[in-house]
Amino acid sequence: MKSAITLAQVPEAKAGPFVFHQSLPDGFARAEKLGFDAVELFLPGPEFIDPESVKAMATEHDLGIAAVGTGAGMVQHGLSLTDPDPGRRTEALEFVLSMIDFGGQLGAPAILGSMQGKWGGEVSRDQSLAWLTEALQAADECAARHGVTFIYEPLNRYETNQFNQLAPAAAYLDQHKLDHTVLLADLFHMNIEEPDLGEALRAAGPKVGHVHFADSNRQAIGSGHTEMTSVLAALREIGYDGYLSAEIFPLPDPDTAALQTIRAFRDLIN
Repeated sequence: MKSAITLAQVPEAKAGPFVFHQSLPDGFARAEKLGFDAVELFLPGPEFIDPESVKAMATEHDLGIAAVGTGAGMVQHGLSLTDPDPGRRTEALEFVLSMIDFGGQLGAPAILGSMQGKWGGEVSRDQSLAWLTEALQAADECAARHGVTFIYEPLNRYETNQFNQLAPAAAYLDQHKLDHTVLLADLFHMNIEEPDLGEALRAAGPKVGHVHFADSNRQAIGSGHTEMTSVLAALREIGYDGYLSAEIFPLPDPDTAALQTIRAFRDLIN
């Protein structure tokens, strides 16, 4: 397993669970200095920076690109793949596909979290899932063309009512033959929704393709009450060898949060 830290460039996400918000060159330099293996990028969109510039920074600092987020589509523009307005749904899908294209040029997957939306009001659960499925099929095909996976993230009940647990989401991906789509196991969301984190990971098995390395309070591992020994045992049991990426609040400050994260990673992996 490999370590990653989040770098955000979206002003509207300043209070969100991202560690470093300064310029990308500074963020890359700090990640290297602390000994991370990779960075996870949360950008305003694909036009924010040329992929070649990202590649150059990654090479300079010997860092991988763990993933790129799509959440700016929701945070900045209020876009959702299950919006009742067909024009807004189209705009949302175009944004997601553009981020898959961007990540694909870096050899990195894109993540779908908040832009999955939710059902309710005039939108039934069946209709919402139909729209989500259609969008995920397009995303799956786009990721396949780039030779990367697409990452779907079950969120907690306060953020979506689509999928909140790993096992039902894994079954859904299999049912719809989304063979290039994997799941993001976010330990913060799992602490809210899963009765047993280790069993949830085992149930999802090979569909687990990315992990957000966050404690129960969405701070650095060691700040809350998540029992990490069983989590790591389950990840090893299912053969997970991807990233443990810190999507956490930068508390008490970014450098301390990052340092605590890399120390926890080394203690657990070793």
